Amino acid sequence: MIVALIAACEIGFWVLLAAGLATRYLLKMPRTGLALLLCEPLLEVVLLVATALDLKNGADPNWTHGLAALYIGYTVGHGHRTVKWLDGQAAHRLGGAPPPPKPPRYGMARARHEGTVWLGTLTAAVVATVLLQLAIWYVDDPSRVTSLESWRYVAWRAAGIHGLIALSYAVWPRKAPAGEPEGRLEKERVHR
Repeated sequence: MIVALIAACEIGFWVLLAAGLATRYLLKMPRTGLALLLCEPLLEVVLLVATALDLKNGADPNWTHGLAALYIGYTVGHGHRTVKWLDGQAAHRLGGAPPPPKPPRYGMARARHEGTVWLGTLTAAVVATVLLQLAIWYVDDPSRVTSLESWRYVAWRAAGIHGLIALSYAVWPRKAPAGEPEGRLEKERVHR
């Protein structure tokens, strides 16, 4: 049941996002579109409550409960940035706004950008760990929570790997080609 709910939340995320952006830019109803976009966190609340109820009703904690915690963590850590980026793209393509800036490609500006994205992954790992620990305490049976404990390591492995990748941009910064600025955000050169 939890896997189906995770899939439904992911589908719901994209449906609400498309509906919110279409309402905002195609139907020219920015407040209604914003209201639809603000409903997206409710999907994670539904998933959280359903997972807690599943455990309360005696379900054995398994990989689906751990995946639900990671999904919620990812949404908390990266959801806002994803929605903001897609909103900028929709504003440009559907609303006539100027093209949004692209992230820096070179030097320490790129390293700072990658570090900021990594902070989202770090936030995701923290949120997932807190949810998993709450579930472990809730179940209160060490023999039944080994799968939940293993998901904490998955969250932190992902954060560690992403951190190493982000750090590599600072240790080995990519140099800009001659004549191209290094530190500012790039503008889209071609309108589509």
